[in-house]
Parts: sequence; structure tokens; C-alpha cells
Amino acid sequence: MPQADTPPLSVSELNRRARLMLERDFGDCWVEGELSGVARPASGHVYFTLKDERAQLKCALFRNRARFVGSPLNDGDRVRLRGKVSIFEPRGDYQMIVEAVQPTGQGDLLAAFERLKHQLGAEGVFANARPLPCPPRHLLVLTSPTGAAIRDVLAVLAARWPLSRVSVLPVPVQGKEAAPAMIRALALANRDARFDPERDAILVTRGGGSLEDLWAFNDEHLARAIFHSRLPVLSAVGHETDVTLSDFAADARSPTPSAAAERLVPDQTALRQRLDSALSRLARAQRSRLDAETQRLDHLRARLRHPGERLAQQRAHLGQLEGRLQRAMQSRLVEARTRQRHAGARLKAFDPRQQLDSARQRLAQADNRLMAALPRQLAEHRQRLSSLVRELQAVSPLAVLGRGYSILADDEGRVIRRSQDTQPGQQLTARLGEGRLKVEVKRRFKSAPAPDQAATQAKDQAKDPQRQNEAD
Repeated sequence: MPQADTPPLSVSELNRRARLMLERDFGDCWVEGELSGVARPASGHVYFTLKDERAQLKCALFRNRARFVGSPLNDGDRVRLRGKVSIFEPRGDYQMIVEAVQPTGQGDLLAAFERLKHQLGAEGVFANARPLPCPPRHLLVLTSPTGAAIRDVLAVLAARWPLSRVSVLPVPVQGKEAAPAMIRALALANRDARFDPERDAILVTRGGGSLEDLWAFNDEHLARAIFHSRLPVLSAVGHETDVTLSDFAADARSPTPSAAAERLVPDQTALRQRLDSALSRLARAQRSRLDAETQRLDHLRARLRHPGERLAQQRAHLGQLEGRLQRAMQSRLVEARTRQRHAGARLKAFDPRQQLDSARQRLAQADNRLMAALPRQLAEHRQRLSSLVRELQAVSPLAVLGRGYSILADDEGRVIRRSQDTQPGQQLTARLGEGRLKVEVKRRFKSAPAPDQAATQAKDQAKDPQRQNEAD
């Protein structure tokens, strides 16, 4: 028991010491179980729980390791994990940092195969479909040099097409080193093909075996290497019922190595038979063509005439053509002369000089009429203008001003019509018949009353002089 005066640990310090102890004591270890709660956040890391019948363990597969996992991780998959036990200090979570993932059992291999097949198919890795040369000038075979597949291939090639040039690129076809070795061999074959144009096809093959035996041909990187191969690739792996990702990525697939060899080269026996048949048809065609040409020559000889007879016929025909040409020329000449006479007559009838003289006469007459009408029109316009001037002067306010009247207006240009519209001291403008005056209002007077009203006002003023003064 620690002493009472021992200083306590902080939570972070406790978690740190526990993490160091776990990582130091356990190190790397393998754990097998079933996946559950697989999560893939945007960071690229993969988080999941590994469980069995009695316990569970939180796991973290970081992005730099997740990209090396060949098949995607799904809930329910049974896997083997390699990693180290640790603690996530911020939360105190006990977890395993995963370094590698391996599927377990044949069922898991089939599931991984289907997942990888779907992934590569979606990426277009299985889109190759280039034609294979038949026969290839130089065939490269990637297989085991001691296996039954290469013996079957060579036997079929020798029987069907002995002229085949074959190069064997020895590679392991089973185990962990098989896929990398085949990838390197494919790269070497494509590189050397740039210097040897005779190399025009690659055969990837091996004999039958279990799913585990053929698993190297389901490698993702091998499938991509086959897809990117510059040379067309034919895949023949296992028996007829065996299917691998290499078959899908290749340009063509054959069920067995022997069938691949039969597909690559023609059968010499069948070719000899076809050649013999073609030679027989050629001989018959030559004889038929010779008979037909001989008969045609006989007909041409029968139709052939002496050149002198042919020349006489041509001379007679030439004479006929010459007579027709002369008659046609005479007829065309007569027609041209007739058209010329008619055109001359029409031109004389429409002589421009006659039309010009007639136009001059009409112009002189119009000039005389214009000179006679011009003074009369001027007199009429002067008379009408004088009448309009008199009418304008009769209604013009300037004429009224000329008789001694004036128009008063205030500073804003309003015309003063009543004395009530002004104020004593107000400046007004008086417009006269000639010029303007600036005047000032000294007094205002009311309008002159009617006679009856004037008498009445006079009486009122006599009675009340003060009222008269107020009115003024």
C-alpha cells in the first residue's frame, strides 16, 4: 500500500503509465475474432470491435496501414489481426493498434475474392479485350518451369504449330512470393518488348489446385499489372471450373493450359487441309478463266475488220459532218444579218438626238411659263402678306400700348389688373408702346363707382368727412 503522504497521480499520468506498461509487456501479438461495428470516418482510419463468444476488444487500423488491406472489412468477417495492445490516453480506452489483417478460413477467402472482384470491376481493371495474335511470333509463358502446365502447353504447341517461338519466364505459382514474382516478370516482359518487336503475347498459366493454392492469382496488384500490360495477356489458371482475378484482368481466358495453347496457334493439319482445298479451287478457277478468255478471244477475232475499211467509213462520216457544219454556218450567218437589220431599225426609231431636241423644246416652254408666272405669284403673296400684317396689328397689344396705354407687372412677371393686387411701396414694371419704366406704388385708389353710387357716396361724405378720409 502506498504511504498516506505519497502524492497522488493525475488521470493523464496514470493512463500514460498504463499505456507504456501494456506496450512494453505485450509487444506485437496475433488475435483472432469476428469484426463488429466497423466505422470509416473521413480521416481514412478504420475503427471496429473484435469479439468472440465471451469478450470484445476495441481496435484501430490507421490510414497508413489500412491501404495495405487487400479486402474491405465488413461486420461479421472473421479475421486474424496483428498489432500491439495500448491505451488511448484522452479517454482511457483499452484498444489494439492493428498493423496487419488476414482473413481466416476458406469462406473468408471466397468473400474476400468477391469483394476484390467487385472493387476491381468498378475501377475498370477487367475492361481489357485486345485481340490475341494467332499465331504469335514470340510467345512469353509465365509459369513454373517444372509444373505440368508448361509441359502441356509445349506439347500442344509442338503438335499444332512447330514454328512457334516460345520463351518461358520461370516464376513460382504458389505461396507468398508467387504474386510479386509474376508482377516482376510481367514488368520485365513489357520492358524487353520495346527492344524485341517479335514479342507479341503473354500466357499466364498453372495447373489445378485448391483455392489456397491458386490464391496468388487473386492478388490485387497482379491483376492491376496484367491490366496495365502493353502486351496482350491470355490467362489459363487451374481447371475449367477455377476462376481467378487474373482471368478477369487478362485480355482473354482459357479454361486450361492446353486449351490456351490451342487458342494461341492454329492446327497445322487443318491448315494443310484448307491449303489443299484452296489449291484445288485455284486450279479449277484458273482453268475456267482460261476457257472463258479463249472463247472471248475467238469472238473478238470474228468481229475484227481491216483498218482500211474502218478508215473509209470514218472519211464518209467526216464528209457528212463537214457538209452539216457548212450549212449550219450559212444559216447562222443569215439569221445574224437579219437580227442586225432589225436592231438598226429599232435604234434609228429611238435615236437619242431626236429625243434630246424634243426635251429641249419642252424645257424652253416650261421656262417661259415659269418666268410669266413668277411676277404674278410674287404680287399675290405680297398682297396676302400685307393683309395679314394689318390683321395682326389690329389685335396686337402693342398697338394698344402705342395709343398711350401701359401694362403693369410685378417682379415675378404677373400682370396687375386691380389696385388691390398691389401694396404701397411695391416696385412695378410698366411696359409702354416703346420701352419700359420702373415705378413705385405710392397710393391705391378704388375703382370709380357708378353714377347712382357716386351720388350716394357724396352725400355720405358730406355727412361724415372722416369716413371720406379713411376711404382715401
